Amino acid sequence: MTTTPATTTSATPAPATTTPAPATPATTNPVLRDAPAQPAAAVAHFTAHLAFHADVSDVAAALAADGAPGFVLVDVRSTESWDQGHIPGATHLPGALITERAGQLLDRSVPVVTYCWSPACNGASRAALALARLGFQVKEMLGGFEYWAREGFPYETWEGPARGDADPLTVPVHADDCGC
Repeated sequence: MTTTPATTTSATPAPATTTPAPATPATTNPVLRDAPAQPAAAVAHFTAHLAFHADVSDVAAALAADGAPGFVLVDVRSTESWDQGHIPGATHLPGALITERAGQLLDRSVPVVTYCWSPACNGASRAALALARLGFQVKEMLGGFEYWAREGFPYETWEGPARGDADPLTVPVHADDCGC
């Protein structure tokens, strides 16, 4: 039995037989797979980022300096979490009570810095959003209470003052700051 090859018509051209151009770092490196932003866009992005966030070390330095820091630090966690440990001088305002109590506890002319448990918790972000909706200027402290404690800063518990050793994965243990 003899068969005849079938003839097909296709809108797709046959694959090219040319050798592809050598790969560039942008196509092989996961960091550069998406091109970095142009400098002007990067300036806008990082300026906005810094307008919304403060890190633990900067908050600690501001609180330790002479005089008022120019902001109020707000712990938005539950009472049980607050009792377990909180930053000295912070105001306790659980996130669920912000709408009801922020106007009584906070001054709209003073910027607010919120914190929650950790970088894995978005409670501080939710609280910052609620406060912004109420007309407060607000930033979120990156790292939350976890990184405050991990960087070796003092905190208070229901039993009194406490302070742990600095975690060498978060801060240099033999320096006053990380140098950034």
